[in-house]
Amino acid sequence: MNQPNQRGGGGGFRQAQQASPLAIRTKKSQLTTDAYTKMVMGEVWKKDWVYALIPFVLGLLPAIFLPSWWWIALAVVLTILFVLFRSAQVTGITQMEQSKPLFERMAFEMDNKQLLLRVGPDKEGKAMQLSWDMIDRARRDADAYLLYLKPGTPPEGLAAWRLWLARTFDVPVFLHLPYKIFNADNDRKLFEALLRRKNLLPAEAGATTV
Repeated sequence: MNQPNQRGGGGGFRQAQQASPLAIRTKKSQLTTDAYTKMVMGEVWKKDWVYALIPFVLGLLPAIFLPSWWWIALAVVLTILFVLFRSAQVTGITQMEQSKPLFERMAFEMDNKQLLLRVGPDKEGKAMQLSWDMIDRARRDADAYLLYLKPGTPPEGLAAWRLWLARTFDVPVFLHLPYKIFNADNDRKLFEALLRRKNLLPAEAGATTV
């Protein structure tokens, strides 16, 4: 599983950097660990529920040769263990030292070149700088934008089965930008147009252009 600081080549917070004078600036927002866990858990199990069938089927295979209710019990136990392990991967992200910056109270500054995540006072605070190529995709929900960080590059020489596991059972890491943090509706529309220009959101007829 890729850790947050391995994604997109990003690092921790450091001394604030300068964005373009024309950058879109937001109010401060904070994503709680409970909210993150709830969103990611739903997303993970919407995609991975089918994999829970694998331990269930494996547990039932011996019943072909030796019918017994014990095999059903074994299949159920294996499935529960898989569900607990996968869920622990999700909740574990919120406990890691590298992931703490994701849950700071922060403001965002976005221009055509970069995305700044600012913590603390606007002028003297720390910031994390992300270039747009560190963002894998974006999603527009009913009340927020989600910007998903690209997974890290697996180590060279990794066995094929381990590479498959790392990619299949990765945990999504994202930035959460509620609509309410934008200072004006026009700022939000400009930000959405920026996401479309970066091909992070699909093109839409009549979308705002800059």
